[in-house]
Amino acid sequence: MTSVILVSIFMTLAAAATPILLAGLGELVTEKAGVLNLGVEGMMLCGAVTGFAVAYGSGSVTLGLVAAALAGLLAAMIFALLTLGLGANQVATGLALTIFGVGVSSLFGAGFVGRTIHRLGPIFPADFATHPWLRLVFGHDALIYLSLLLVLGVSLFLRRTRAGLILRAVGENADSAHAIGYRVLAIRTAATAFGGALAGLGGAYFSLALTPMWADRLTAGRGWIALALVVFAAWRPGRLLLGAYLFGAVATFELQAKAAGVNWIAPEVLAMTPYLATIVVLTMMSLGKRTGGRNAPSCLGKPFPAS
Repeated sequence: MTSVILVSIFMTLAAAATPILLAGLGELVTEKAGVLNLGVEGMMLCGAVTGFAVAYGSGSVTLGLVAAALAGLLAAMIFALLTLGLGANQVATGLALTIFGVGVSSLFGAGFVGRTIHRLGPIFPADFATHPWLRLVFGHDALIYLSLLLVLGVSLFLRRTRAGLILRAVGENADSAHAIGYRVLAIRTAATAFGGALAGLGGAYFSLALTPMWADRLTAGRGWIALALVVFAAWRPGRLLLGAYLFGAVATFELQAKAAGVNWIAPEVLAMTPYLATIVVLTMMSLGKRTGGRNAPSCLGKPFPAS
């Protein structure tokens, strides 16, 4: 019985961490290229509503995931056009993108409120997870495994490949990268597109896996936590994985406490614990000797003139 409870807790933890990990990884790559996109929450909401609408209409969760990634990518391309193409301020445009995503998701999701679909299920057959501990290994859906593979892939890409070195060079010193022949804006646009696609997938995980139904503002501010975790991770994929699962543990505590009928803590306090934990971690980092901000790409948020 104890093993069943522990496995259930770990499964819930992984599910709570996955959308944050996906969105955070995308933002990490974007920021490594020197682009600060604060519109993660808006891109997640665009992906969430698009993925749900396509899955509901087609009956295919897979098509919903593809559509969600494309919706996040399209929203990111709007941001790229305004900031990289037209020189708009990245901070203001990112905030506007979040407001845009909230409005679009509310508008197009109004007709889907309360409707349900079949949840994104485990990728392996049930025979693989007959024992509780085997379920911990083989009982997850495809996006959980994908998020873990992406952590490894992004880490190897940034540290071991020539393309990753070029991307980091663009984020550290765009003028020098341009001087030796690299197309700074094209590289930043590609990184922004990748970040948007992952944010869209992260948003779709809420509407297709965690709660297979549509509700307004379904992501509940998780995009802002993903942004904070990039700083917490000091722009390192491995530490981002740790931070996402730390957040998942806090979110799991909230769910388990509510399920256990804990009544000596106000429900509002339980609901705010993930966000409070994020603030506490960032505050501790800022007071420490080595703050995450010192590892930020040197050209983060700095515009580069279009040629």
